[in-house]
Amino acid sequence: MAEPDFLKAAEYVDSDDANVRAFAQAAVAGISGDKARAVALYNAVRDKIAYDPYLDYLGGDVFRASAVLKAGRGFCVGKSALLAACARAVGIPARPGFADVRNHMTSKRLQQMVGGDVFTWHSYTEILIDGQWVKCTPAFDTELCRRARIAPLEFDGAHDSLFHEFDHAGRRHMEYLQDRGTFADVPVDTILAEFKRQYPRLMLSGQAKGDFHAEVIAK
Repeated sequence: MAEPDFLKAAEYVDSDDANVRAFAQAAVAGISGDKARAVALYNAVRDKIAYDPYLDYLGGDVFRASAVLKAGRGFCVGKSALLAACARAVGIPARPGFADVRNHMTSKRLQQMVGGDVFTWHSYTEILIDGQWVKCTPAFDTELCRRARIAPLEFDGAHDSLFHEFDHAGRRHMEYLQDRGTFADVPVDTILAEFKRQYPRLMLSGQAKGDFHAEVIAK
């Protein structure tokens, strides 16, 4: 089997979309070198796209990079797809990766909707920089982190940037339970099947609405 082309546009990592390409080019304008450009793209996706888990998952667009960019908000999978698409758009190989995690810092309402603190198919992005695949997680925007009193994840283009194990107060934040690997495109059918089984309340039309940033403030 041929090696997947991690520079090629895909259905959900749609790096050929005109708006994705324009967003990526604006983020790296005047910046040279893949490492510096990857960091600039990471920062742009992390902070210009608000993290929001209250979405219509059945619609499909929440997984597509161009739709996440247009909406200006998304959850971890959509933001990971957008970062991968942006990297491909400027000639840097990238791919979405996935893992199951236990999140100790989620809001009470979201925890009730998912039935616990384990989140399957949490997504990060892997970017090929200087011959090495480096992981980074653009999910939580800096404003959300400030409200939650969590340090925003920084990415230097050389070291993996995954969720901190503890927050500033020493409370446990995120545990990685199982790595599910990386893909050339978002495996939407597989993720949806798992979400329907694990999170039926979250998947109900009209149920997943709210202001996650406000919930974090109130916590």
